[in-house]
Amino acid sequence: MLTHTGRDEARDVALAFCKALTGHGIVVRLIESEARDLGLDPAAYDPTIELTAAEVGASEGCELALVIGGDGTILRAAEITHAAGTPVLGVNLGHVGFLAEAEYDHVESTIDAIVQRRYGAEDRMTLDVRVFHDGEQVFRTFAVNEASVEKAARERMLEVVVEVDGRPLSRWGCDGVVCATPTGSTAYNFSAGGPVVWPEVEALLMVPISAHALFARPLVVAPTSVLAVELLARADGAGVLWCDGRRAFDLPPGARIEVRRGEVPVRLVRLQEAPFTDRLVAKFGLPVEGWRGSAERRRRPELREDHDA
Repeated sequence: MLTHTGRDEARDVALAFCKALTGHGIVVRLIESEARDLGLDPAAYDPTIELTAAEVGASEGCELALVIGGDGTILRAAEITHAAGTPVLGVNLGHVGFLAEAEYDHVESTIDAIVQRRYGAEDRMTLDVRVFHDGEQVFRTFAVNEASVEKAARERMLEVVVEVDGRPLSRWGCDGVVCATPTGSTAYNFSAGGPVVWPEVEALLMVPISAHALFARPLVVAPTSVLAVELLARADGAGVLWCDGRRAFDLPPGARIEVRRGEVPVRLVRLQEAPFTDRLVAKFGLPVEGWRGSAERRRRPELREDHDA
């Protein structure tokens, strides 16, 4: 279990989960620092509470990773669980919480689903992100949502050449470039004007940020494609690479960033088979009043008559 322990509400929910799950004989593993933040006494729960000092390998051997917090906490959990392939179940205490499966007021039903193992998991595409300089690979990481190349100095634009599958596409003066997965299409990609892509669609996205160019449209390419962003080798052309808004790497002028589909997906727990359309409407509070869907028309004959007319 991973918790945003900086929030009182999250600590209360985490303690409720600990008490309920251990009461059913389920072993809960926590990181030592978080257990201290929660004020949790492991001796009171022995042997159903395990503590681990390090985040690395913390999820190995676990059935799932329960995350109490918002999307940022879930992305942190993805870092910890990625290598082991442990499914992540997010309980949203943030704002939008697009990666979360349950809301904070669904604690009882979520506990019941865990105890009864009434859940499934779906694989979400990740990005393999590599940075090269002078022909040498100098950095490599992964991303669940996006890898964004951004300007390092507020007063200067980045000059970049973007490439798809080894062929140059265009040169932009811009604030940056976002390379995203379908999962990340509702995150930074969305804010930058990119398309919302359903999770079942296998694709890579590239979206320029405030590009000063006539052709600077969002791109959707095949999942087998390789995207590349090259910083022109000018003295003031430094940038910074951010992956999921969590891991940063300084980019010198002349750096080349390559983004491709990752070999290891992230697994997200699903408690119900809700269509992505419903999730989109709920998370963004989209107005759908007046919808006359087929199920509604079957229930209300007067709507069917109006439709037939």
